[in-house]
Amino acid sequence: MMSAMSILRVALLGLCLTAIIQSADRPPNVVFILADDLGWRDSAVYGSKFYETPNIDALAARGMRFTDAYAASPICSPTRASILTGLHPARIGMTTPSGHVAQEILRKALSAKAPKNQPALSARSVTRLRLEYFTLAEAFNSAGYATGHFGKWHLGSEPYDPYQQGFDIDLPHTPGPGPSGGYLGPWSFWPGKGAEQEHIEDRMAAEASEWMGENKDRPFFLNYWCFSVHSPVQGKPKLVDKYRHKADPSYPQRNPINGAMVESLDDAVGTLMQTIDELGIAEETIIVFFSDNGGMIHRFDGGVVVTSNAPLRSGKSSIYEGGVREPLIVDWPGTTEPGSVSAEIVQSVDFYPTLLEIAGIELRKGQSLDGVSIVPALRGGTLEREAIFTHHPHYQAATLQRPSSSVRKGDWKLIRFFHDGPGQQDRFELYNLREDIGEVDDLSPTNAEKVAELQLLLQRFLEETEAVVPIPNPAYQAGLDPFPNGPARVGL
Repeated sequence: MMSAMSILRVALLGLCLTAIIQSADRPPNVVFILADDLGWRDSAVYGSKFYETPNIDALAARGMRFTDAYAASPICSPTRASILTGLHPARIGMTTPSGHVAQEILRKALSAKAPKNQPALSARSVTRLRLEYFTLAEAFNSAGYATGHFGKWHLGSEPYDPYQQGFDIDLPHTPGPGPSGGYLGPWSFWPGKGAEQEHIEDRMAAEASEWMGENKDRPFFLNYWCFSVHSPVQGKPKLVDKYRHKADPSYPQRNPINGAMVESLDDAVGTLMQTIDELGIAEETIIVFFSDNGGMIHRFDGGVVVTSNAPLRSGKSSIYEGGVREPLIVDWPGTTEPGSVSAEIVQSVDFYPTLLEIAGIELRKGQSLDGVSIVPALRGGTLEREAIFTHHPHYQAATLQRPSSSVRKGDWKLIRFFHDGPGQQDRFELYNLREDIGEVDDLSPTNAEKVAELQLLLQRFLEETEAVVPIPNPAYQAGLDPFPNGPARVGL
C-alpha cells in the first residue's frame, strides 16, 4: 500500500509530465518586432559606435544575427506588405509608401504621364493591401493563435485595417506613416491617450506586454511594428542631451535626436523581452527583429544627417545597399545557436513561409508564396535559392533614386535603371558585394557575360510577378536632369 508521500510524489510527477507534454505539443509564440527606418548599422551589435542598444545586442546574444538580410523594398509600405503576404511588392503592386493617402487605388498600373525632365514613365502604386490576400495574421488566427498588432500599420485605413487582415486587436489603430503630431504625448492619432511627455514607444511596449500576459496560456502572434525611428525626428529631451554630449564630430553617426530615438526603440525591445522572461514563456517564444528599410539620410539638423549607413551606399528610398540591407535577429530557443551569425541571403518575403513552418501550419490549398523558408539557415545550414529581387519603379529626390530593379545572386548584384541611359535606353550597374560592399566600383563595362546572366534572371522575375515596368517618357526632353536641385534635403 502506497504512503501518502508516495502518492503525492506520483501526483507531482504526473503533473510535471503533463506540463512537458503540453509544452511539447503547444505551437510556439511568435513576437515580430519591426523597426521603422532603422539602418543596417544603427545598433551596437551591427557596428555602431554611437547608438546604445543593450537590449537589441542581448537579443543577438540569445539568437542568430544575419549579415545579409534584405527588405523587399527600400520604403516602408511595400516591405510591410511583403511580410504579411510572403509576396513581392512587384506582384502586389504596392511600390510606394502610400498606405495612408486618401485615394484608394487597388490595381497596379503605369503612370499616364511624367514631367519632361524624367526619362521614364514610372509606376502608379497600389495604396491599400487588398483583402484578397491571406495574410500571415490570418494564417495564425486560423490555426488558433491569438493575434495582436501594436504600432504602425501603413497598409490602408478601414476597411483595410488590421482588424480586417487577421488581427484580434490593433493599437493605436492609425493608418498613418508615423506618429502624427509627435512621439511625446498626448497624441493626436490616439484621442484622449498619452500623458504629457509620455513616449509612444513606451506606451506601445506596455500595451503589448499586457496583451501577452492576457494570452500567455495560448499560442499568440504579436506583431509589434515600432513607430521608431520614423519621422518626425523627436526624442526624449534627457536622451537628446545625453547623445548631444556623446556626439563625435569625426564620426558619421552623430545626430543626438536620432540617438535618443534609437535608445527608446531599444528600451521597447527590452520591455518585450523582460515580459516574455517574467511570464515564463521564453523557451516557447520565437522573437524576430527586423527593419522595413534603410536609415534616413535626407533629413538634417544643423547640417547633421539623421544617420549614416556607411559602409553601405545611400539609404531609405534607394535601391543601393543602404536602402535595402537590414538588421535581422532571430531567437528560436533550442534551435538558433546563441550568439551565432549567418551570412545566408534572406529577404522579407521569407518570413511568411518560415514562421508557418516553425509553427507547423500548412499553406492554404492553392496558395503560393514568393519567399522561401529560412529554417535551414536558422539551424546553422545553407539555403537553396537562386537569387533575390527588388523592384522600385519610381523617382525619389531624397536619394536621387531612378526607377529601377535589382537582382542579387551570390556575391553579385545587378541594377537595371529603366530608360536612364543615352537615348532613353536602360542603364546597368554591376557590383561584387563581397569585394565592394559600398557599391563604388561598377563592373558592368568589363563583365558583359555576368550582366547578361543576371539580366535574364531579372527579366524573368519581372514577367513572373507581372511587375509594372517603366517605359520611355514620350514628353522627355533630352539632356534635362530629373533632379536639377540635387538630393532633397529636409530639416528636422
